[in-house]
Amino acid sequence: MLSPLNKYFPIVALLASGLLFSCLSDEVIAENTSPTRPNFVVIFIDDMGYGDIGPFGSSQNSTPNLDRMAREGHKLTSFYVASPVCTPSRASLMTGCYPQRVGLERGSGHIVLFPGDHHGLHPDEITIAETLNKHGYATGCFGKWHLGDQPPFLPTAQGFDRYFGIPYSNDMWPHLRRFQCPLLPLLENDKVVDIVEDMDDQATLCRRFTQQAIDFIKSHKDEPFFVYLPHAFVHGPRLASPKFMQKAQTVEEAQVEEVDWSVGQILDTLRNEGLDHNTLVLFTSDNGPAGGLSAGPLRGRKGSAYEGGHREPTVAWWPGTIPANSSTDEIITALDIHPTFAKLAGTAAPADRIIDGHINTNVLLGKPDAKTPYKQFFYQQGGKLAAVRSGNWKLFTNGELYNLQTDLGEKSNVAAEHPAVVARLDDLLSKFAAEVTDNARPVGLYPNAKTLAPRPGIEGRDAYIPTLKLPLRK
Repeated sequence: MLSPLNKYFPIVALLASGLLFSCLSDEVIAENTSPTRPNFVVIFIDDMGYGDIGPFGSSQNSTPNLDRMAREGHKLTSFYVASPVCTPSRASLMTGCYPQRVGLERGSGHIVLFPGDHHGLHPDEITIAETLNKHGYATGCFGKWHLGDQPPFLPTAQGFDRYFGIPYSNDMWPHLRRFQCPLLPLLENDKVVDIVEDMDDQATLCRRFTQQAIDFIKSHKDEPFFVYLPHAFVHGPRLASPKFMQKAQTVEEAQVEEVDWSVGQILDTLRNEGLDHNTLVLFTSDNGPAGGLSAGPLRGRKGSAYEGGHREPTVAWWPGTIPANSSTDEIITALDIHPTFAKLAGTAAPADRIIDGHINTNVLLGKPDAKTPYKQFFYQQGGKLAAVRSGNWKLFTNGELYNLQTDLGEKSNVAAEHPAVVARLDDLLSKFAAEVTDNARPVGLYPNAKTLAPRPGIEGRDAYIPTLKLPLRK
């Protein structure tokens, strides 16, 4: 059934059913799942790098709660997001699709969505929140959304029962030099309830989002729930709570350590409420590190198609189900969250459209000798297809070839020595580019879009003009 807003959201007809495919393999679909419906918590950090936490080698940042989470859980050392920037990465997490598939490989006039953008996640897309909500789960989102700030794009229109957070990045406020941004709003469900006015307000965001998530868990402890906690930390501008700033040498260290505190608060709540043995918690990041943060041994950062832009520090935790102190280097991606969580909950991702992610339960849960279902994984840069990984080989569209097993840091381009590998992977790139173009679904479009909060010092309707429709500051 199409949404009532369909007159604003034209649908591109899917090709004949023979071309409608899913990456969900029969072998993986047959995996056993828990007899009871588990709870799910996804803690999604903003701009944190592969080398920023203790379990992934950081010696600068103290992360005792994440260290314990890893000791009690499962490290996923080849966990990928589908894009190295915010909006496309989050679109893929929610839908299980590559960002090009859902029209959100970029925003309307920038690589990500901006305040008042008329683009957003199409209402006819089905998110993991919608899938779980229809299956009896309470669903809450607490933090940065960044999939559209117009009414049909907000979390409560995309499957979440409750939302508290900021609709886009925390730097999209009047202090952003190049752009004429409005005040930064805090939303409760679909209403603006507060304004982030200064850096002291910015410093409260981690704590406020954490408390909202804790309250939601406690109020829904007697029913299955899905909590999505997409922190604004460690995205700039950066400031942490005073107790973390006082003991840290840098603001980046303070923010990472406050994120670690947040993880501890969530896990302690689950333990204290007796929910830990029926709750799967996944900790990861939306893309590689921004300035001041670390990609560890990886090449590249936020915005890059090198490993540092897409490979994230990821830990899965589910006491009694996930083996303690375990690790895997098998490929698993944010695309898999929707179909995999749906399977664990006893339902399924939508079957009437292409879903690029896999049911990847065995890798996620640390089953012995689990193997990835991935034959290939595609990377993005600048809103465009940029590379493919197949096995240990990674080929860029510019012709660079790396063997990730022997060269994780992507230092030695070996394309000249392996022409057959280059040809095979180049064919994968060409076929995917053609397929995703032929089977892309439309981005959401909203007429007469306006910002949720006014630009300071401007009166009337002009105060709500979308940011990208205004000239850049000199």
